[in-house]
Amino acid sequence: MFKTFDDLADRQLAGGVLDRTDARAVLEAPDEDVLGLVAAAGRLRRAHFGNKVKVNYLVNLKSGLCPEDCGYCSQRLGSSAQILKYSWLSAEETARQAGAGIQGGASRVCLVASGRGPSDRDVDRVAQAVEAVKSAHSDVEVCACLGLLKDGQAEKLRDAGVDAYNHNLNTSESRYSEICTTHGYDDRVDTVEKAKSAGLSACSGLIVGMGETDDELIDAIFALRDIGSDSIPVNFLMPFEGTPLAGTWELSPLRALRILALARFACPATEVRMAGGREMHLRSLQPLALHVVNSLFLGDYLTSEGQAAKADLEMIADAGFEVLGAGEQQQAEHTTPALRERGAGTAAAPNA
Repeated sequence: MFKTFDDLADRQLAGGVLDRTDARAVLEAPDEDVLGLVAAAGRLRRAHFGNKVKVNYLVNLKSGLCPEDCGYCSQRLGSSAQILKYSWLSAEETARQAGAGIQGGASRVCLVASGRGPSDRDVDRVAQAVEAVKSAHSDVEVCACLGLLKDGQAEKLRDAGVDAYNHNLNTSESRYSEICTTHGYDDRVDTVEKAKSAGLSACSGLIVGMGETDDELIDAIFALRDIGSDSIPVNFLMPFEGTPLAGTWELSPLRALRILALARFACPATEVRMAGGREMHLRSLQPLALHVVNSLFLGDYLTSEGQAAKADLEMIADAGFEVLGAGEQQQAEHTTPALRERGAGTAAAPNA
């Protein structure tokens, strides 16, 4: 057992492998020690990624009407969440949407479609979209997220120019049946393995705040380590109205930081991304989280709005980091102070 989090960082920098006892200690760090925990995790982050932040951008190719019953998802079977529902975007529209994120600094575009998994026709459709995106932006990475893959589909996506495939394990194996009944944990592992076998970079992460215990959370992160995920998106549950997990609020900003630090200590050299729900759960601690993670999604998510892209870029620059692939560090625009026209001395209500 380590004495300080800096000791743990020293051990990990020397090639150590995080064990369950140490993982529990990270999750159980007292509030007053969280800043030290973040600083220690930040040593690992900077050792492997310097001061760079990888910016990713989501394009929702097909929204809603999914036949699966994942309890966290606004697109699930039986969801009454008032989300956008539409069929496949055209290749031209996909390229246009992707271009907006790339202009904002994204070096990876994630093309996502709802559903259990793609048909071969769907794979062909995605291939056309990838060609359109890369024709306009030859240097951008493309990650596909289309659900469970059948034999041969990962190879077709690779040949079409897809660089990575996202399929999250989401939670621990022991808890999975409580989250979803229309497919199993093994199905998700199988898809990640298919992607890796085809030579695609594996992007697989989790969703936290769904009622998991510390041990289940540790199981999930260790499974991602064992499966060899190149990129670990950490999503924080967004409890959409109209889904079974509506009203579930289990995370505090400090708890969210501890979870991100656990992912970093378990996988020091892996891309760790603060993903969906960061705005509502990390809140004002998002800039602090950048000292642990080295990746984020820019702007909006699949069915919910995110922080404004301009605010994301300003946050990265203000915290002393640089967008990966950008020629120069972004400089925040200076704004003119807004004159007070409310509160004392006026008839308008104060800002309180």
